[in-house]
Amino acid sequence: MRISPDKESGDGKECYSHLPTSNPSHSIKRKPRIDLGAQIELHSDPTIQKIDSRRLSSLDPERDSLLPSSFGKKNVYAGRSKSKLEKISSSSKVEVKKKCKEVLNMYEPFDICLSESREEVTLEAPLQRKEGEKQPEADQSIENSGMILRPGMVLLKNYITLDEQGSIIKTCRELGLGKGGFYRPGYKDGAKLRLHMMCLGRDWDPQTRSYGKTRQHDNAEAVPIPPEFSKLVSKALNDSHKLIERQLEMCNPEEVIPLITPDVCIVNFYSVGGRLGLHQDRDESPESLDKGLPVISFSVGNTAEFLYGDERDVQKAEKVLLESGDVLIFGGKSRHIFHGVKSIIPDTAPVLPEGIKALRPGRLNLTFRQNQ
Repeated sequence: MRISPDKESGDGKECYSHLPTSNPSHSIKRKPRIDLGAQIELHSDPTIQKIDSRRLSSLDPERDSLLPSSFGKKNVYAGRSKSKLEKISSSSKVEVKKKCKEVLNMYEPFDICLSESREEVTLEAPLQRKEGEKQPEADQSIENSGMILRPGMVLLKNYITLDEQGSIIKTCRELGLGKGGFYRPGYKDGAKLRLHMMCLGRDWDPQTRSYGKTRQHDNAEAVPIPPEFSKLVSKALNDSHKLIERQLEMCNPEEVIPLITPDVCIVNFYSVGGRLGLHQDRDESPESLDKGLPVISFSVGNTAEFLYGDERDVQKAEKVLLESGDVLIFGGKSRHIFHGVKSIIPDTAPVLPEGIKALRPGRLNLTFRQNQ
């Protein structure tokens, strides 16, 4: 190795060259550049790796002082960058854990009833039926409590008896805690619906807005619709036809609200703070939609402020209160109405018969439809 002054630089500093020369008077005209990439290549060269360690140790220590003062020392900026990366990595881990927790909460079993450890509160509210008060018989109250809200839209007030409501709660709880039970639906952007959902008959996916045999997040198959639910749907449709015949003096009420054999039941549980924006139910088959096959809705629990109208405008929408035991039917000319839940009114649920586990504060809603 030959060391000579750098004549071109004019600063009198010395540089060194790794290139051997046979001419003693030869001088280096260019200051060599430290190429980290080249260093990596040299270390990977098998011929370099064979250099005797004794020759390496025989280098003059004084020549080491010619290396830059920072050579071989820890890069301060690299350390800072590493520290910054570690902070970012730590922050990312927290976010990942948070997301994982949200996903687990979204899909963990949900009990629509109060746990045994919680106090079961007896509700006292103006809209609540007092204990011992009889619920009107359905066949007796159709004329008085049933109402036609608009063509193809009928509301049957207090239609489902307390015993039937208790049976609905019990069945939905058992199914909801099993495979394919209640979960909180969400979207790819992280948004979540303010309710818990379970599908019977066939699964409905809020993201793809389509029906299938199994749901995507756990491949669970939809449980068949219980026969007692289907019977109650059929009974409600027949009674709505009687109401249409009497009030509209029509001979063919099926033209206003067609009959169906439900193959889908979407069960939603709204907490007291739950709600659902104005939307249309248009995910059924084209044949079902063209025929105006109705949606039949059962309400159990707290009262809901239900909005409906021809436009997706809350200000223009009409409002009706859906109380526990009410059945709402919309089909025919009203099949494509915009509808939603503005709010759940707390402390408005009825006292259920003895032996029925209390429903959580909120509203249980079952909507039946025929997809195919």
